[in-house]
Amino acid sequence: MNRVVHPIEQESFRRLRARLDTSHFPPLTRAVVERVIHSSADLSYAGDLVMDEAELVEAHAQLHAGAPVVVDVEMVAAGITRRESVCRLRDARSGPGLTRSAHAIRLAYEDVGPGALWVIGCAPTALEELLRLDAAPALVVGLPVGFVGAAESKAALRESGLPAVSNVSEKGGSAVAAAALNALLYHPTSHNDPSEETL
Repeated sequence: MNRVVHPIEQESFRRLRARLDTSHFPPLTRAVVERVIHSSADLSYAGDLVMDEAELVEAHAQLHAGAPVVVDVEMVAAGITRRESVCRLRDARSGPGLTRSAHAIRLAYEDVGPGALWVIGCAPTALEELLRLDAAPALVVGLPVGFVGAAESKAALRESGLPAVSNVSEKGGSAVAAAALNALLYHPTSHNDPSEETL
């Protein structure tokens, strides 16, 4: 089913592209960069985001083949508009040396096993816990926000060698993490009409 793009969204992308040339990015990288900027109105994400096109191509294929999506908080889940996701935060408990967010990641991994796409936009401890698991993810969208641990957890993600979308700075959040995943969801697959996603 084709996605209907609202005229306001079309105009927003037109203005974004008038202010920032994204034409040099490869297709999926460009889709992620533009949708993150669209969600945040922050053009500096163009130089802050870190990702690899080949990893995005593989993750895009896995996503459209039905790989599960796991999120750290309900706010991220609410922003992912075309796919159900797993969030175990309500069931999680904190304990010595373990935050609720980290426990939720453990619970979610028990549910989905390897090969999922993980979307973390809130808690650095969730990302840190994911890196301790042998999760073999299809992709980690690691964009937690904050002054404590956010930049460090994203640096650890990049150093892990896992397929990932991250950013260098402390900024991030649920909206931009969901936007990055949505960019992959909205991008057409080879068997779809290439005009499905026109932005």
